[in-house]
Amino acid sequence: MVDPSEAPDGGAIDLDEIIHQPTRLQIMSLLLSLEPRDRLAYGFVQQHLGLTPGNLTTHLRKLEDAHYVAITKEFHGAKPRTWVEVTQAGRQAFGGYLANLERALGVRTSS
Repeated sequence: MVDPSEAPDGGAIDLDEIIHQPTRLQIMSLLLSLEPRDRLAYGFVQQHLGLTPGNLTTHLRKLEDAHYVAITKEFHGAKPRTWVEVTQAGRQAFGGYLANLERALGVRTSS
């Protein structure tokens, strides 16, 4: 049984709920696998993660509202293209998320 009061520093472990949701965690992980300032096409993210356009848009909106990702719309000829990239705030939030997750995984179990 895990006792939350036995966190390594004695504090509560708080995982960012925006990032912790499985689909958003996948999106952030995919974007953070890139070099800073690189971006991915919306269609690539959708295909790579096997999401419907509506599902991806909903999750991206949540991440964008938290300032974790930036969405850019451009035209290539007459064709619109949407790009997704992680922001500096998103990188910092993900780093904090990972640190808290590591703390959570470090919680000792009692018998």
